[in-house]
Amino acid sequence: MNIQIWGKSKSFDSKKAERWFKERRIKYQYIDLMRYGISKGELTSVKNAVGLDALVDPKDVDYPLFQHMAYDADKFDLLLDTPEMLLTPIVRNGKQATVGYCPDVWKTWE
Repeated sequence: MNIQIWGKSKSFDSKKAERWFKERRIKYQYIDLMRYGISKGELTSVKNAVGLDALVDPKDVDYPLFQHMAYDADKFDLLLDTPEMLLTPIVRNGKQATVGYCPDVWKTWE
């Protein structure tokens, strides 16, 4: 397994995800989303696994703007430019990915 976790330092769910993998002694790479962001290729891979709408935090202040955008390409570019809009944690294992705290899915990866 090659687990990558993108999270925000103030996100409770990001910390829970890290703890979940630590407790099971599963190696992972943690990336601070606000500090390092996410590359276009990585975001595309996650989008292909979960869908574009699942990536967005509905509590984000810019969520209404995202909802009213007509084109998926514009929505994707907005998320790429403003990583604070992304729902965390984003956990990826190769081509598989989850957004949010999803231990039931992660168990199937073991």
